[in-house]
Parts: sequence; C-alpha cells; structure tokens
Amino acid sequence: MKRKTTPLIGAVIAAALALAGCGSGTGPDSGSGSAPGGSAAPGGSAAAFDPAATIEVGSLYEPQNLDNTGGGGQGVTEAFNGNVYEGLFRLTDEGKVENLLAESQKVSADGLTYTFTLRDGVTFHSGDPLTSADVKHSIEQVTAKKSQSARKSAFAVVKSIETPDDGTVVVKLKDRSISFVYNLSYVWIVNDAAKDLAKSEDGTGPYRLGEWKRGSTLSLTPFDGYWGTAPANKGVVFHYFTSATALNNALLTDAVDIVTSEQSPDALEQFKNNPNYKVNDGRSTTKLLLAFNDRVKPFDDKLVRKAVGAAIDDRKLLDSVWGGYGTPIGSMVPPTDPWYEDLTSLDPYDVELARKQLAEAGFPNGFAFTLDTPNYDPHPTAATFIKGELAKIGVNVTINVITADEWYTKVFKNRDFAATLQEHVNDRDVVWYGNPDFYWGYDNPEVTRLVDEAERSDTVEKQAELLKQANRKIAEDAAGDWLYLYPQIVVASSSLSGYPVNGLNSQFHAYGIKKG
Repeated sequence: MKRKTTPLIGAVIAAALALAGCGSGTGPDSGSGSAPGGSAAPGGSAAAFDPAATIEVGSLYEPQNLDNTGGGGQGVTEAFNGNVYEGLFRLTDEGKVENLLAESQKVSADGLTYTFTLRDGVTFHSGDPLTSADVKHSIEQVTAKKSQSARKSAFAVVKSIETPDDGTVVVKLKDRSISFVYNLSYVWIVNDAAKDLAKSEDGTGPYRLGEWKRGSTLSLTPFDGYWGTAPANKGVVFHYFTSATALNNALLTDAVDIVTSEQSPDALEQFKNNPNYKVNDGRSTTKLLLAFNDRVKPFDDKLVRKAVGAAIDDRKLLDSVWGGYGTPIGSMVPPTDPWYEDLTSLDPYDVELARKQLAEAGFPNGFAFTLDTPNYDPHPTAATFIKGELAKIGVNVTINVITADEWYTKVFKNRDFAATLQEHVNDRDVVWYGNPDFYWGYDNPEVTRLVDEAERSDTVEKQAELLKQANRKIAEDAAGDWLYLYPQIVVASSSLSGYPVNGLNSQFHAYGIKKG
C-alpha cells in the first residue's frame, strides 16, 4: 500500500495537534530528568550488541524540508525530534513528559509564571552554548506569523518571555494553562544564530545531520559534544520509499533493519512466521477522519452529519484497509488519552436510521457533495468505500483527489471544501473542536467553554472530567465522522532491541536502538 504524508500533517497537524494535557514531571518544583542518549526503549529484547553498528531505518515519510515550523512534514518529526533537536521537555514513547533541557522549573501559586532553569554544559552542534535567548527565540519561531505550526494557538496564552540571565527563562502567561509544560515538549530548541533551517540544522541532540540525499536517504551521526549519554549505535540512516511493497522488500533483503510504521497488513504474515523478524503492535494516536465543513450547507445541519456517519460501516472499512488491525473509534479521543471514553455507540452503523435522519433534515432524496481526498493511501481507498456506502441513502459523492500541497491550500488554509478525508496523528487533540476558526468550522460555545475551562484547571482530574464532557458533546453533534484509529505496527529484525514501538506523534527516538 502506498502511503505518503503531507506537509500539513507533519508540521501543522502531526507534530502540532497536542494542545491539551499534562504528563509526569510537570508540576511545580519538578526535578531534573535523565539524558536520553543510550536509554532503554521498549522494542526488542536485551542482548549483546555492537556499538559500532549503523541502524538502517525504512520509512515512507521523507521530510519536505528540515524545518518543523516551515512545512517540514511528518518525516522531519520522525527523523529529528529527540534525535537532532531537543526541547525543554520530552514526550516519552509511553506518553509521559520528562525534563530534558530544562534542569528544573517552578510555577507561581497563581499558575501564571513559569521559571525554567536550563541544564548546564549544553552546546549546539555548531559549538555555541545553549542560552535562555535560544529558548525565547525557539518559542517565538513557533508563534511567528510565517510559522506553519498549529501550535500557535497553544502559545497564544504566553504574555511575555524574559531572560534574566543565560541560564534562566521566565514565561508569564495571560491565563492559567495546565498543559503548558506538555506543549513545550513539542518545541524544538534551535540556536538563535542558525540560518537556513529548511536545509540544515543546529540542535542539541545526540545526533547531528550527516547527509540528506533527497528521494533516497537521510543519515544521522553521533554528536561528540553531546551533553548526555552517547547513542547506543554508530549512527542512523533513514531510507525512504514510495510504496509499502518496496519498503517490505528492503526489510526482507536486509537493506533496512526496521520499518517505522508498517502500512501493508497483507504482508505481515511473511514476518510473523519468520524468526528473523519481530512484529510489534504498538499504541497509535492516529485517527482517520471524515471532516465536514460545518460552516456550509448541508453539513451545517447536525442531522445531515449524523446521517452520513450512520450510513458508513466503519468496521467494514477498517477491516478492508487493515485486515483485523486498528480500532473503531467514536470520537477524536484515542484510548491513550486521559479523557477517553468509548463513544462508538453514539455513531452506530444503521442505514435505515440514516435515511430517516436525512428525511427529517429535508433531504428525503439525498444530496450531492464533493469529497476532497489526499492522493496517498489509505485516503483514496477510504473515499471509494464511503462513496459506495452513501449511495445506499441517495447521497452522491464526487471524489476529488488532490495533492498534499493542494490539500493544505484548499482545505486547511482557504476552507474551500464541503468534506474531506484526513489523518490526525497526535494525542490530546480533541481541543481543536474548541476553536471555531479551525479548518472544519465546528462552533459550539458550550464546547469552547469546556475546553477553555479544562485548560485553566488546577488539577489533571478536573481537566479530564471537563474534556470528557466536551468530547461527548462533540460526538453527539457529529462534528466529524471518526472512521477508525490506525494500528501502530513496527517490524524489525530480531537482532535489534531498544527501539520505540508506539510512535506517538510521529517521533522515532533512535538513540537507544542496539544491533546484535
């Protein structure tokens, strides 16, 4: 199955749709975290390994460029996040937030002032020392007018950033933000003197960029001046493929050691029955969404949206695409989120109910609309399936296949669409329904209030309860049709250990991978 990612999903959605939530190590006076290089990761089993081995990684996600605020795509997140660039905090493969470049932090009693003490002895790959000015610059790059990062709205709460000395950053907020530290785990700290980051890099991570051969490979080499523990390998080479078949063949012929995300379930048997490979079924946060433009007719009518959802057999679609892998999901919230509830009962497959709802909405004979569909799998396959399902209730679908760049301009930027298919990668992204200006145009003041109150909560328990309420209301309104939750399948050589298996938010930490 061919599957390529988009600049939007990588830079605006995949790396950025995590605007709520909280993890470990985020409270007042939290202590320091450990350096990531060489740390244990969940994949594989412990065994003797060769520290001089290079890890060959197979992926379908080549970067568009190397700037995660400039449309770099899911590929640059996969290759660079945690490997080349680091944040004040990091998100682990288990979804926890840990201190990284921030040695410690203090939060004022009113929750409006965060004081971060930076780790000593950290240098960028260029040799420049890490200072508070670099942190200030990096946050401002995310919120800059030209930035393509959807994290802009997450950091709209920032009132000011002060740098009283080289090792201290003071951030003052306009309002309490329980997920502020969590959101900071997505901000790469970049040297404020760095230039042309679309083609180069200057991070603080355990690897530096070796060479990027567009359309082929991207290599990472250990950074000798790294402040933490050195990587458990000599380096990493990402090999890029345009089809799942070619990717699997590379694994079978030992051209690569590991596949970051398997996209051809039909090919798994050849690995499951072979002792030379290990198939890991991790936890995904990627949702396939049929998004309606809730601003325009007929999708401004909740009954129409509910009818479309009721006419689509999500389980059948999931099985046809993933062959038994993946999970039906009745909302934007995956099971790994703290505010998850199984809401699939609110979105039943019921063709007769769909017909009744259409008639009640004033469309007894159905209607027609255009479905803008990205040109990479599984979107065209899903679009064809949806077209057939909706034909049963008299709804005529015209499928308009567009490129990733066209999707970004037409759908996300200009809102020029009736309905679209898109995958949303990140966890904790239900809060986007609290933003009426987001591309799908869902506008419910009660949901916006709940999302805002959740963000201002002083406990994670209160935050979770409010977001559960918001999520249920969003599902009841059929703001979109959440078709299914992707599986996260990592296939690796049995000689490998220490690799990540969950792929949260597209990151792939390679520093702990060992090859026997």
